[in-house]
Amino acid sequence: MTMPKLKITQVRSTINCKTSQKRTIKALGLGRLHATVIQPKNPCTLGMLNVVQHLVAVEEIAD
Repeated sequence: MTMPKLKITQVRSTINCKTSQKRTIKALGLGRLHATVIQPKNPCTLGMLNVVQHLVAVEEIAD
């Protein structure tokens, strides 16, 4: 059984955001508007998404 994955797209800029939110965006592999990454769905990733939920759009994808 494969682990579900998340398609994460940055939809808002990090201008005027807290430093911790900017670092979280960078840790997710994002940094530009409309950039998209695929990350595994695990507690670590979900915690990071909780911090920047107002800056990203998230979709669950199945392999």
